Amino acid sequence: MEQPGNTKKTRVRYFMLALVFVNVVINYLDRSNLSVAAAGLGDDLKLSSVQLGLVFSAFGWTYAALQIPGGLVADRIGPRVLYAICLWTWSLATVAQGFAKGFASLFAFRLATGAFEAPSYPINNRIVTSWFPEHERASAIALYVAGQFIGLAFLTPALVALQIYAGWRGLFIVTGSVGLLWGVIWYLFYRDPLDDRRVNQAELEYIEKGGGVFKKVITAHKHSAWRKEDWKQVFSSRTLWGVYIGQFCLNATLWFFLTWFPTYLVQYRGLNFLKSGYLASIPFLAACAGLLLSGFVSDNLISKGKSVSMARKTPIIIGLILSGSIVGANYVNDTALIISFMSLSFFGVGMACISWVFVSLLSPKHLIGLTGGIFNFMGNLASIIVPIVIGVLASGGNFKPALVFVGTLGIIGACSYIFLVGKIERVKAK
Repeated sequence: MEQPGNTKKTRVRYFMLALVFVNVVINYLDRSNLSVAAAGLGDDLKLSSVQLGLVFSAFGWTYAALQIPGGLVADRIGPRVLYAICLWTWSLATVAQGFAKGFASLFAFRLATGAFEAPSYPINNRIVTSWFPEHERASAIALYVAGQFIGLAFLTPALVALQIYAGWRGLFIVTGSVGLLWGVIWYLFYRDPLDDRRVNQAELEYIEKGGGVFKKVITAHKHSAWRKEDWKQVFSSRTLWGVYIGQFCLNATLWFFLTWFPTYLVQYRGLNFLKSGYLASIPFLAACAGLLLSGFVSDNLISKGKSVSMARKTPIIIGLILSGSIVGANYVNDTALIISFMSLSFFGVGMACISWVFVSLLSPKHLIGLTGGIFNFMGNLASIIVPIVIGVLASGGNFKPALVFVGTLGIIGACSYIFLVGKIERVKAK
């Protein structure tokens, strides 16, 4: 660490944010590579659309179930060690998918991938809380969340090309190997603020004065979040149920794009596989644009003195309504129009992705961790349910009912924010 006399603060926090950005890219790369491989492995392993839907959902079973435990682990083990362990273990599970012999083994390896990725977003939150003052935190979160869209937008064509030349087994082996290598790089370069020799005292003071927490381990409030009364409180609030339902509906569209979208383009729209890879990247760019626009608009409304309810809810409600436009793809046959409806829908998903802000705005102060775990658990139930339902609805060779299902959930999510969430006020502690 540099000496206190150096008054010009360093910017090491941005380097750490860049490392987290890459983590998120790899995280979503290993969630979505199955969607690219689906057409090839489905034929080779003789999987029905219902079985494929189950495989798509397997990640979500363990990922959702372990959200709260994953958050507790993230509070107790430092990000440097825990993230490295997570990267290595979920990457090994990804490599193993390349050696799957049938439905059972592939399903099991996807379960493992979801389990080992579960602590990743709680770790991200801890890192940003440590390295960034409060007034920079929303932008930091938006930037690393954008990694899931930017990475997939630019890497989807590369994944398609990789499968063409190396097969679906090679696709899993290569993408998993990337994570194994990056885990080493992460461990070598990441440090907490007080452990990094590159950060000077001026930057540490800047972070601490702005509300950054790095002088003590970030743990839950001394008050236990496991009392029966606490669980009752976070499950009995109509306002919190509004955001829980909204997050489920938001993730429904997200998981369509992370699982069934390439299969939809190739098998149900008859597009060339390589061409579909390039076209599939367009909605991810649209989602990234929606996310960045939503964050800017929401913060701008706050700066202009608008109410928190208006500033935070408006972009999310508009985004969820726009996500319902996916149904429009049922009524067009031109490829450009199909991609346009898909892009508009995913743009809306990006706009609504600032929804995590409601965890800190609404939950009782001593139950932020518990509320966040339940919020993420509810949202990720969509990663289990939606791929299975789509597989069943599309089993007869007609994908139109599946798109109606996904689009309807988007509208339900918007209604949840309009009619259930109401005025943004913190739920009072009991």
